[in-house]
Amino acid sequence: MGAILEKNRSKVMSSIKSQNTKIELIVRKLVWDKGFRFKVNNSLPGRPDIIFPKKHIAVFIDGDFWHGYNWKVRKIIPKNHFWKNKINVNMQRDSKVNFILKKLGWKVIRIWEHEIIKNPNKCTNKIIRFLK
Repeated sequence: MGAILEKNRSKVMSSIKSQNTKIELIVRKLVWDKGFRFKVNNSLPGRPDIIFPKKHIAVFIDGDFWHGYNWKVRKIIPKNHFWKNKINVNMQRDSKVNFILKKLGWKVIRIWEHEIIKNPNKCTNKIIRFLK
């Protein structure tokens, strides 16, 4: 029984999109509608979700679960060693990417999934403040 549940969980988890997610599309649309042009699909370290090349601003839209938003405080640490390790690696990679991009002269903005769900306009305004 446990093996079947684990197999189903793996199937579900592997089907989750990593690009062009609903929250990414919400932010892109709001930024675009406010007249700010950006690029997607780039070769910068960490592959930011949105970039503003002329301003050297990289925006990452991070899923709460995948990027470990307060996961220890919120007590949602996965019991499965694989997922626990995956999230730890993601968090370490995020820090490394921030460091590398800053050394290359980029400003890095990270926005959490729950922030976008709660108040997408506030998140968009955060990006626009950096652009002005």
